[in-house]
This record gives sequence, structure tokens and C-alpha cells, in this order.
Amino acid sequence: MDIRLEPKDARDAYSTPIVQQTAFWSGVKRRLGIRSRAFEYSVRNSDLYCGVGGYSRTNADFIMFYQFVNREDYIAYLPYGPEVEPSEERQGAFLEELSEQLRPHLGPHCIGIRYDLNWRSHWCREEDFDSEGLWRGAPKREFQEMQLNFSTRNWNLRKSSTNVLPADTILLDLNEPEEVILGRMKPKTRYNIRLALKKGIEVRDMGAKALPLWYGLYRETALRNGLHLSPIRCFQSVVAAKLDNVDPSVTVKLLVSYAGELPLAAMFLVLSAGRATYLYGASSSLHRELMPTYALQWQAIRMAKTCRCSEYDLFGVAPNPAPSHPMYGLLRFKQGFGGSVFHQLGCWDYPLQPEKYAALSALELSSPGYYA
Repeated sequence: MDIRLEPKDARDAYSTPIVQQTAFWSGVKRRLGIRSRAFEYSVRNSDLYCGVGGYSRTNADFIMFYQFVNREDYIAYLPYGPEVEPSEERQGAFLEELSEQLRPHLGPHCIGIRYDLNWRSHWCREEDFDSEGLWRGAPKREFQEMQLNFSTRNWNLRKSSTNVLPADTILLDLNEPEEVILGRMKPKTRYNIRLALKKGIEVRDMGAKALPLWYGLYRETALRNGLHLSPIRCFQSVVAAKLDNVDPSVTVKLLVSYAGELPLAAMFLVLSAGRATYLYGASSSLHRELMPTYALQWQAIRMAKTCRCSEYDLFGVAPNPAPSHPMYGLLRFKQGFGGSVFHQLGCWDYPLQPEKYAALSALELSSPGYYA
């Protein structure tokens, strides 16, 4: 497979609907002390896709982040990258060659390369769903590795012990009129939206001035649900990176639902290249009967349509409706808005130092979880 790779400035990264692969996101992470590098690459289409001939090439890029595991060793992490999705039969060979092209750029302290793939799962065919239409999930790790490595030379791709970003999400098609989008929602969701509006819930676009308010709601949500509490600087970096205007193609909105002057729910909405992403959300324990989170989502959807987005990403749900899953409640809530569940391949590793990688994998098995 013929891949030509060269470094580039992350500020020159191509516009993309994948927030985590934008120059904006590189700026967010830089403010948190996380280094990144960008690379441009070119690959022949006949190598990427089955049934394609000729000599035409695809030119694309990706941003890689340094995830340090100690003072000197790190993982080269590609959040939802690379974006270009080859035919299933070519994916393993593509990742292998891309990894080998990257190797000389990574230095002696890189343990391995982690691809957080937003490519569609290979196990989403008709037979992978039960009689009620519920996804059975991916097969055992060994079988996944056998399939992805089938076309590789070195058989070196490994399914990660844990996913970093959510591997399952719900996508809404925004190309239809509002009444059609409402019609695709579950009746209870439509009812709750109308109830919130009837009860006077107002959604305001607040911007950076609402950060302290946001963090109060976020802290309350995390404590209520037993979630990891990120420091406020994680959210300050999002606002600051946008104020830097490092990537004018990305828009960040901080929306807040109010009952009178009482804030009840808030969210970060990010718009990039035709996609709106519900990145972070929080809510109060007060007046939940007013359904402020439903009004918040509906206003975000309407705002995304006004900004000419064609897609709304609800970002992160359980893979299937198992009540034991920690994201089960999010699945039920987000499914109410219509849309389609999208199952992704998740994290895959290309180890560069096998012994250190094995130790890292063992450590991750005991501390799974999502972090961006």
C-alpha cells in the first residue's frame, strides 16, 4: 500500500465534522498541557477501496495527541482518526502501513499508536441484531483482531483494553423540516418538549460568561451520578480556544435552560463542517418535572438547523438497552429524539514496544472509562 506521509502545522488542519480532529481541538488540548502533531497523507484510492482502479489519490490529514503514561513514555493517540474510512477488507492493511510510516516520526519513547476509530463496526449486519432489532454487540476480542488483521503483514493490530471516546452514538438527520424531525421522535419526548415550553422554560445562548454557572450544574450532575469530576479548566480551555479564533470553521455555544432566572440545565454545543455535536451536558436536581433538558436539546437542534448543519450528534450512549450499563439512561433519553444509533469500531492499538504495551494494557483493564 502506497502512503505518503509528512508533518504539517495543526493550525492548518482541514475542516471536518469530527470536532476532535480540528485545529480548534488541538488548541483546547494545548491549553491543558497536551501536545499534538498533525500529519498530511496521500494514498491511492485503489489501495483504499475495493473495486476501484486507476491512479487517483485521496489527500487527507489527522491530528495526533501525546498521552503520557509516565514521565517519558507515551501513546500516540488519534481521537476519531483517521477520518478516511477504507473498505472493510482494506482497513487493517491501511492502518498497518500508516503506522509504519508514522513510526520514524514518533521517537524512542512511543509505546504504540492508538486509533480511536469512528468507522462503522464490522458487526452491524442484519444477523448481528436480534428479533427485536437490538444489537448483539461485537464478538470476542480475539475474533475482532483476527478479522481486522486478516490483510496485514505483521498481525500487529490489537483491540484496546478500553475505549477512550464513546464508541456508540445517535445521529439525527437535520435535512428535513422541523415538523418531520419532531414526528420522528418518540411521543413522550415530543410531549416533554411541549410541556417544557408550556411551563415557560427558556433556552439562552450564554457564552463564556456562563462558565461558573455551567460548572455548578456540571458538578451537581457528576456528584449525583457518581461520575468523574473534571476541573473547571477543562471547560475554560474550550471557550478560550474558540476565543483564540484558531479555527474559524468551528462554533462553540454554551446553552442554558432557565425557569425564570433559575438555571436548570446547560450544554456545550459545537458546530463544525455541517455537524452539530452535543459535547457536554449538565442539569440541576431541581424542577426536573419542568423537563428543562428536553427544551435544551430541542433548541440546540433548531439552532443547528439555522446554522445549516445537516447532522446532529448526540455523542455517547450505551451500545444496547441493558439496564446494567452505566450509559443506559443516556441511551433511553437520547433515543427519544429519533435518529439512528451508530456503532463504531472504537479504539485499536498498533504496539511499537510490546513489553511496555502489555503492561499498559493490563493497567487499563483495571481502570476503564471515557476521557476526551
